[in-house]
Amino acid sequence: MQIDAKHKPDYIFETSWEVCNMVGGIYTVLSTRANSLQKLFKDRLFFIGPDLWEEHESPWFKEDRSLYPEWCDFALSNQQLEIRAGRWDVPGEPIVFLVKFKVFFEKQNDIYSAMWRDYGVDSIDAYGDYHESTMFAYATGLVIESFYRYHKLEADNVIAHFNEWMLGAGALYINKQVPKIATIFTTHATSIGRSIAGNNLPLYNHLSEYNGDQMARQLNMSAKHSIEKKAAQNVDCFTTVSEITASECTQFLQRRPDVVTPNGFEKDFIPKGNAYIQARKKARKALLHVAEETVGHAIDRDALMIGTSGRYEYKNKGIDVFIEALDKLRNMAELTKDVIVFIMVPGWIKGPRKDLQALLSGAEIPKKNNQPNCPFVTHELVEPEHDMVINQMKHLGFCNEENDRVKIIFVPSYLNGFDGIFNLPYYDLLIGLDVSVFPSYYEPWGYTPHESIAFSIPTITTTLAGFGVWAKKIGDEKGLDDGIEVIDRDDENHSEVAEEIASLIYDFSIKSIEQIKLLKQSAAKLSDQADWAHFVKYYREAYSKALHNSFIRLSRPAKLKAE
Repeated sequence: MQIDAKHKPDYIFETSWEVCNMVGGIYTVLSTRANSLQKLFKDRLFFIGPDLWEEHESPWFKEDRSLYPEWCDFALSNQQLEIRAGRWDVPGEPIVFLVKFKVFFEKQNDIYSAMWRDYGVDSIDAYGDYHESTMFAYATGLVIESFYRYHKLEADNVIAHFNEWMLGAGALYINKQVPKIATIFTTHATSIGRSIAGNNLPLYNHLSEYNGDQMARQLNMSAKHSIEKKAAQNVDCFTTVSEITASECTQFLQRRPDVVTPNGFEKDFIPKGNAYIQARKKARKALLHVAEETVGHAIDRDALMIGTSGRYEYKNKGIDVFIEALDKLRNMAELTKDVIVFIMVPGWIKGPRKDLQALLSGAEIPKKNNQPNCPFVTHELVEPEHDMVINQMKHLGFCNEENDRVKIIFVPSYLNGFDGIFNLPYYDLLIGLDVSVFPSYYEPWGYTPHESIAFSIPTITTTLAGFGVWAKKIGDEKGLDDGIEVIDRDDENHSEVAEEIASLIYDFSIKSIEQIKLLKQSAAKLSDQADWAHFVKYYREAYSKALHNSFIRLSRPAKLKAE
């Protein structure tokens, strides 16, 4: 679409549960995109997030009481809106409004009734996080409306952008109460698609046979699916992050997204030159140190370091396939290099292992039968007997013994720099890996492989990850020579994917230092094509379409009257 002055926004409000609240991948989307949008729209860009911070302040929010103090006072005294204004502590430092929303639980039934009357949103079977999310979403609608009316923006082009089903109620509120504001709704993953995949049902080969409403009832997802579907169908512009998810949206939500907005990445913070070399040395030293103390013996300094990370979605993230691939790899007689694997996915833990902490600090700890007390895991699991990673490793017979070529270290903790074992943020460890593997089954985009190549770490992913589809579309070559390998994956080729991963790791293990250097350069070059400087244009297109469609929507009653 051609973008003209008529279809350019004057103000943009964007809302998400993950504004100044690091929970998952959406935080990365918004926080890294903020810099590019701030350059375009300056301080007419506002993010709205939940004010969940009571005993401790959000580490990503810098309050600034000089920002809109009169409006904040007015909103509190007249509308029960408790708003704190400030800056998001990310590149670009956009303005943020954090809003408290618990007061609206008193009106919950009235809010749900209104959504049912106006849009047919079915909240009758709502449970869990639906209530909290929807009350926050309702509050964001009130915040946008309050700012809009207080500052008399009726003559301006205003965009209100809502992320994920959690913010659906906000989109519907603005659509109803302030129809002149153009609305955008982005689903980063459909609730039904993720649930089908997570329940071990075949998603892709039978996608056209599924009915979203029926599956929502079957999977006890009716409320979330309902508000997601109604938001998608009623906004001026509906977007999603990849072609894979666009197909899901069309099938489950009965609306094809207007724009696919792929997720970019902001790389300014990645060290370069000698700083990169030193950061990699530090990371590798930390990884080796923890690995040695975990398994209880020395590890070759030249061992291949491989990692995977992300949410603990055992099937969706392909963790099951990855461990199977490692089993195949260790049974390859031709493998002559030690391979140390780090599975870095947060699990249910009590905290860091005290014995491992002592070992890392230089203390000597008695071992049972000359073996480490727990040679696989860095943190104490609450229910290790039910942990899927541990159970699969034991089932396949992994022992992490000294003569084993392939050893697996399970790191079931958030790597935020304070995990008690590494005490380094995830990125500060990622830079020390040689290869990363993300054999996803359900992955609307896939920031983990994206981040990996941004750090010049060659990566393996699949055609069921949005990022993998993008990489393949721009010309993925066979093998890792271009910095990435995108393996074809479907509902039925689990074993073949594992075989291919094992083969790719083995091929990498026999490459020369010069060949690996070229691979790392290729990875970085590929990531340059996937930064926000290239992808922010899709958001500008979405803004333009939202405004265009809102003008058409607003003109309809006048036309009907004239007829």
